[in-house]
Amino acid sequence: MSQKVLLSVIEFLGYPNMRPLYERLGYKVATEFSVRKAIALMRKTPPDVVVADFFSDSDFRDRVSNLESLLAAAQKQAGCKTLVFYVPGHQDALDKVRQRFRIDAALTLPVREAELEAVLREWV
Repeated sequence: MSQKVLLSVIEFLGYPNMRPLYERLGYKVATEFSVRKAIALMRKTPPDVVVADFFSDSDFRDRVSNLESLLAAAQKQAGCKTLVFYVPGHQDALDKVRQRFRIDAALTLPVREAELEAVLREWV
C-alpha cells in the first residue's frame, strides 16, 4: 500500500506547525502557501487529505471565502478528505461554504493537537 499524501495549505500562519503530527501518522506531507499553487499541485499529485485554513473577508466580490476554489478542486479528487481550520467568528461564512462544498471536518483555532490527531487517525 502506498503512503497517503496530505496537502497542507497554510495561508495564515496562525497555528503551530502540525507537520510532525502528520508525518507521525504516516502521511507524506506537501505544503503550499497559496490556494492557486495548491490546486496546481493537486492536479499533479492528487492528495488523500487536504488541510487548509479558512477565512472570510468582505472584500471577496464573487465568493465567501479563500477556500472555495480549493474545495471545488478537492471534490474532483476521488476519496479526498478535507479538513478546515477556522476562527469561531467565521462560523456563519463556513456554514455558507458547506452548503456548496463538502468539508469532511472542521476544527476551530487554536487547533488542539489531540482533536486533529483523532480526525486524521480515522482517515489513515
